[in-house]
Formats: sequence, structure tokens, C-alpha cells
Amino acid sequence: MIRLLVGLGNPGPEYEDTRHNAGFWWVDGVARGLKVSMQPDKAYHGLVARVNSAPGASGPIWLLEPMTYMNLSGKSVAALARFFKIAPDEILAIHDELDLAPGEMKLKKGGGTGGHNGLKDMQAQLGTGDFWRLRLGIGHPGHKDEVAGYVLRKPPLAERQAVEDCIEKSYAALELMLRGDMDKALAKIHAKPPRPKPPRKPEAAAATPAPDPKP
Repeated sequence: MIRLLVGLGNPGPEYEDTRHNAGFWWVDGVARGLKVSMQPDKAYHGLVARVNSAPGASGPIWLLEPMTYMNLSGKSVAALARFFKIAPDEILAIHDELDLAPGEMKLKKGGGTGGHNGLKDMQAQLGTGDFWRLRLGIGHPGHKDEVAGYVLRKPPLAERQAVEDCIEKSYAALELMLRGDMDKALAKIHAKPPRPKPPRKPEAAAATPAPDPKP
């Protein structure tokens, strides 16, 4: 089951609406939904909220937004996880993903870091990459040399809306994750929208009888 929800991003108003902060957007939405406020905590180098009665959870859960800057995210995550004895496989990191288009998302456990500095530091500080990740697509600029500038810019409104829609959809799987039903959570996150039904063919007009040529 998931006990720690970590949104990855950078602190400060200049980064607030940039693509790299998609993880913060996600956690902010959860905090609003659970009616808790994120508070600074120096011991864990970030903004933290403890939720004692989240739907699906059998005990308290924690929301965390590291305030260390992205490349030191693990310092914050490891400090909280160690203190509350939270295992790596009880942690969900929510982050921006270059390899998925805006509006797409994937949930997975473990794997590589894809060059993501927040994931790299989490892996280094936790001593393992065996934690869960919710990857929120932000698209790719097309060339690796443009990535650094791309993730630190604000997306156009349509792209931001696509990410927000994706975030909203993912919340339907939150209770399953807190309950530990990760197979069902995976299925819900990866479910494709139903295909629209083809339009019905208009019924053939009733044949009109041919005129009688007889007088």
C-alpha cells in the first residue's frame, strides 16, 4: 500500500507553473481534496501534510513536496521515509515525463530514471529504485539539448489543460493505491477512454410505389 505521496518539483513562484512542477500540481490537488494544508517542515526539507483518515488507507499517510530543488529531492524523501519507517515500495513519486505526450500518464514500480534528476536523487538516497512512479506526460521538445529549457518553461494553455485533465483522472485510482490494490490502480490509470460508437446508418427510406402507367 502507498503511505507516502511525493510530488517532485522546484520551489519558488518562478517555477510554479513550469512543466517540471507537474508533481507539485498533483499533490496540491490531493491536499485540496482531502482538506489538508501543506506546511513547511525543516526536518524533512519540504512541505508536508499528514492525513489521518484518507479513504482506503489503514493508517496515516503523508503528502510531501521537497523544497530542496529537483536534484536533491531524495534528501527530503529519505528523511521522512526513514523517520516514519516507510518502505520504498510504499512510496509513490509523481513527476513530469518527457516520453509521454501531454494528457497521457503511466503508473509503474521501479525501473530507470530516464535522466530525471528528482528520480535519480531519490534512488541514490533511498538506496533503491524500487518505489512507485506516476509519470505525467509533458511531451518532448524534439532534441535533448532543448530539454533543460523546455521543462523549466510554462506549457501553452492547451497542454497545461491536458496535464490537469490527466491529473484529475488519476485521482480515481488514489483510494486503490492507499488500500494496496495496485493491480486495480494500474488498470484504472491505464484504461483507455471508450471508443465512440460509429454513427447509425440512416434507415433506407420506404420505397415509394412506381406510378401506374395504365390510364
